Amino acid sequence: MADVVQYKLERMVNELDDLESRGLFSRREIAEIVKQRRKFEYRLKRPSPLKRDYLSYIDYEKNLDTLRLLRKKAVARELKKKGNKKMKKSVSDFAGVARIVDIYRLATNRFKGDVELWFQYLEFCRERRNGHMKKISLLLRVNIKWGMGAFEAIVGLLSKQCPIVFDKSSVLAQVIRFHPKVAGVWIYAASWEFDYNLNVAAARALMQSGLRACPTSEDLWVEYLRMELTYLNKLKARKVALGEDSGKLIHDPEDKQWQDENQELFMSLDEKRESHEGKKIDLFGEQGFSILQTVYSGAVEALPSSFSLRTRFLEILEAINLAHSDEMRKVYEEALKTLPSSLMVNLYTKFLMDVIVYKNGETRDSGLLLSSSGNTIDHISQVLKVYENAERIGCINEDLACQHISLFLDLGRLDEARNLAEKFCNGKLSHAVDLWVLRISIEMRSVQNRSPSPSEDDVLVVFELLRNALMKVAVSKAENLWHMALKFFANQRRYFKKLVEISLNLLARDGGSDDGFSLSSAIVNFVLQKDGIQNARDIYKRFLALPHPGLAIYKNCVELELNLASAGDKDCLVKARKIYESALSAYDQDVSLWQDYYSMESKMGTSETAAAVHWRARKVLGGNISFLS
Repeated sequence: MADVVQYKLERMVNELDDLESRGLFSRREIAEIVKQRRKFEYRLKRPSPLKRDYLSYIDYEKNLDTLRLLRKKAVARELKKKGNKKMKKSVSDFAGVARIVDIYRLATNRFKGDVELWFQYLEFCRERRNGHMKKISLLLRVNIKWGMGAFEAIVGLLSKQCPIVFDKSSVLAQVIRFHPKVAGVWIYAASWEFDYNLNVAAARALMQSGLRACPTSEDLWVEYLRMELTYLNKLKARKVALGEDSGKLIHDPEDKQWQDENQELFMSLDEKRESHEGKKIDLFGEQGFSILQTVYSGAVEALPSSFSLRTRFLEILEAINLAHSDEMRKVYEEALKTLPSSLMVNLYTKFLMDVIVYKNGETRDSGLLLSSSGNTIDHISQVLKVYENAERIGCINEDLACQHISLFLDLGRLDEARNLAEKFCNGKLSHAVDLWVLRISIEMRSVQNRSPSPSEDDVLVVFELLRNALMKVAVSKAENLWHMALKFFANQRRYFKKLVEISLNLLARDGGSDDGFSLSSAIVNFVLQKDGIQNARDIYKRFLALPHPGLAIYKNCVELELNLASAGDKDCLVKARKIYESALSAYDQDVSLWQDYYSMESKMGTSETAAAVHWRARKVLGGNISFLS
């Protein structure tokens, strides 16, 4: 072991001498470098070296090489000031990267199954533009065209004949060799070819080889589609860069012959070419849909029951103009038929609404849905059919039901919207808060449309509808319903009192809230603004008399009284103390309540009352007085 380590250190002599001669490191620093490298080398020569031993050595060498680069730049600046020439590259400029690559090679040879380690190796080679990444293209094409046997033979032959120039550690090829079933490896390799080597054919071949090796990988299918569409967009962008406008190229007359000879390079992908029927064809849309159809059909065949695959495909298509193609309906309909779900229905309806906006060049707010054009009516009918089909197959949920009703409202079909809302609220969605809010708002709108001042019968209908909703929905979820009810019946004293009675019954049954929405606090605050402090006190006393009023109403009442006490009303301070005492009888272990009580006495009371609260809190909480801080 010692002989091997000493041999490796002796091979570093030229590099270390170069570092010293250039003035990058002092002799003492070089001695420390040798000491650290000897320690790491002994760790790697143990019978069972650990992964962290290799990574620690790599981190040390990376930091050392970064320090070398910084000092080299500083020395170069000094030489430039003195008028000397630039520093030439020497052995120390390459030795650091070579050593890190060698350590990565040793680590991956020992831990071949660690994919994360392989990707760290790849990223290092990519960042440092190491030759191991550049040597990969030929090997990958051999592997794709003639198979793994030819790949092994060529790599073995070249590594024997040219061990220095063509090392067997061509990283990306080795990763594919050891991990052909890992989809991320194929994606990384194709990305390298597509983005860095600019070789679309090789990237496509890699993706197709990966799909043959991992046909059930969703990531591979999605990235393959993304790559093909990206390439298509690059071809379209090239047309613009070359000066083509409206399907024609803008060149000087002498370039006409050259353009004709290389016409395939300048084909406009969005050019409207005449077909045999005299209609114009969108070449970009045709080619894009052809790619989509091919990739999607292969993906669905390989993963017939994958919902997430279809969702990811559709998310990609929403970002491009191809998403507004009429043929895209087939994709959504197939997905909805194979995997019926609320999410797929939502995506399909959103797509159809986007198509309406796209084809009309307007927005829904501009009266688009009220348009009488044939295309708009057809698409709206399709959206309504999708909602009806979702209800029939049992995929309807609260969100979709609200969308369905809102669509009728946008179309001005108020009666149909009201009947549909009534149907949903009386069915399995009877506990859906948003649906009840929508139904009641429709009823209120209908009442207001009939007469500016609603009749007694109309008010009674709305009240009965609200009472039915409030009895079905949990108090903690019915905040919007209660605010709507209080606002609508604010001037109807008889019905307002009935709402208060309903709230008392519900809170007596379910108990009040300690945090979040507090129904009792909402009613007290509403009465305070409408009828004044005395009526608000009468109301909150009734709520505080309930078995479990909730901590929130106590705090709200205290805040109400303290606001008046700060204006100089001393009676309000006494009332606030009584509310605190009542709250502490039920929540004596609540530290925040004691803290608020003590804070009130410190600011508005006397030192004796504050000390008394402090003593009681310490006694009840078992000596825990951290709340005072």
